[in-house]
Amino acid sequence: MIIFHMALLAFGFLALVKGANRFVDGSSALARKFKVPGLIIGLTIVALGTSAPELAVSISAALQGSNEIALSNVVGSNIFNLLCVLGICAVIHAVPADDAILKRDFPLSIVTTILVLLVTCFGAVTSGAFLRENMDHIAGNVNRITGISMFILFLVYILYLIYDARKNPDNSKEAELLPLWKCFLFILLGLVLIIGGGQAVVFSAKEIAKTFGMSETLIGLTIVAVGTSLPELVTSIVAAKKGETGLAVGNAVGSNVFNLLLILGLSAAIHPITVNVASVYDMILLIAASIITYVFLLTRKSLKRSEGLIMLLLYVGEVLFAMIRTVS
Repeated sequence: MIIFHMALLAFGFLALVKGANRFVDGSSALARKFKVPGLIIGLTIVALGTSAPELAVSISAALQGSNEIALSNVVGSNIFNLLCVLGICAVIHAVPADDAILKRDFPLSIVTTILVLLVTCFGAVTSGAFLRENMDHIAGNVNRITGISMFILFLVYILYLIYDARKNPDNSKEAELLPLWKCFLFILLGLVLIIGGGQAVVFSAKEIAKTFGMSETLIGLTIVAVGTSLPELVTSIVAAKKGETGLAVGNAVGSNVFNLLLILGLSAAIHPITVNVASVYDMILLIAASIITYVFLLTRKSLKRSEGLIMLLLYVGEVLFAMIRTVS
């Protein structure tokens, strides 16, 4: 059985790589054909596609009424996207910061995260209740009104991106010779391979981990959390290697906005989300990671290799903190 799971793991990674290649090729060709900047494609089509695993997990949990996982899924994925995905991309290739990312998308992500923290956990944050030793203690909740408001903000954000793309077409590149139908075929095929490959990797890795005696908690903190973000990771890495840095950054930042406004918003609209003390810590860590990454991007208008390494070390520290917190 272990041989089967190892083969499935290898197949999953192969599907991820192949799918990401097709997805990036189709998306970038579509952007050039319609003179849409790669950044906008990354913030919309690519971000939505790579956020599909998180969307499926969170909505399923919400429908079952056990959607505490929805918040930890979103926050954990966002931390991974910032520190690990962008960190690895920066190590591979310097990642330039587009003005739109610095002035619009990144600030929106940070401000929205802060507002979600304050609105849902205002009493716990102001009274210091989040300092309780019991990580399962209830600190607040994301109610339906907040969830619907977040979803409406998401729709406004998407409409603005569409308006901006039409107002500022990208005339710097000639249209690809790739036919329109093939662009969509590549995007669809790539998305299927990415999601299917990600599911295969998560399932097989969990089974292999169990075989070697890893605890369910440790598996959840590492394999499952990273597994749902594998599409963002692989797609951004492939985009960075192809020189599509705008698409890579747009994918990571766009996925964070999608996770926060669309996924968390829909989940809370379906069923209010209970927020425990551990989630308050996680949101504070997400805000800190967002600010650090934003400062790195602002200083030299790009992420350099040294900054990427620092971000990766910060992610390792965050995982170790979560593991120690869980054990204690």
